[in-house]
Amino acid sequence: METESKESLGLNNTGAPAFRASYTDIKNLKSYQLFNKEMTLLFQYGIKIVLSLLLTVIIITIFWATIKTFLDLRVIFSEDIPSALQLVMVNSLTILAMLELFMTTLAYFSEGRVKVSYIIDTVLVVILTEIMTFWYKDIEYMRIVMVIALVLTLIIARIFAIRFSPPRLKDNL
Repeated sequence: METESKESLGLNNTGAPAFRASYTDIKNLKSYQLFNKEMTLLFQYGIKIVLSLLLTVIIITIFWATIKTFLDLRVIFSEDIPSALQLVMVNSLTILAMLELFMTTLAYFSEGRVKVSYIIDTVLVVILTEIMTFWYKDIEYMRIVMVIALVLTLIIARIFAIRFSPPRLKDNL
């Protein structure tokens, strides 16, 4: 039985597969890399346009909610104190939740990623807004326990997000 040479099998002297790139292979690889780079830039540009529109909508919503809160001040004086305080508190906390959402979107726009702590902060503000409205409603105990468990879980997740964030891990190595 005839043994085949390493060259005929496409192996180099060490027995590893030999790779011989022709000019057309290299040209095709470079054009593929250029296409990949152009498509990546196109998608990044598209994402920036969408995020700019989202940021604009969030800013308009924050301004509208602020104006609406000030316009509702005249209603406050005609209602009883708990109802008036509930209206101001819920409106203010909702505006703060929108502001947190704005900051999260802005962080993605500037850094290209969203920190988990920003997302957790946004969810915490929204959940705390819901908790504040519990003061004015008759809520079953199981729902209150679930909300407390959710808040505690988010706090623990926030601590882990800070403790094990990528920049901090690089510093420890």
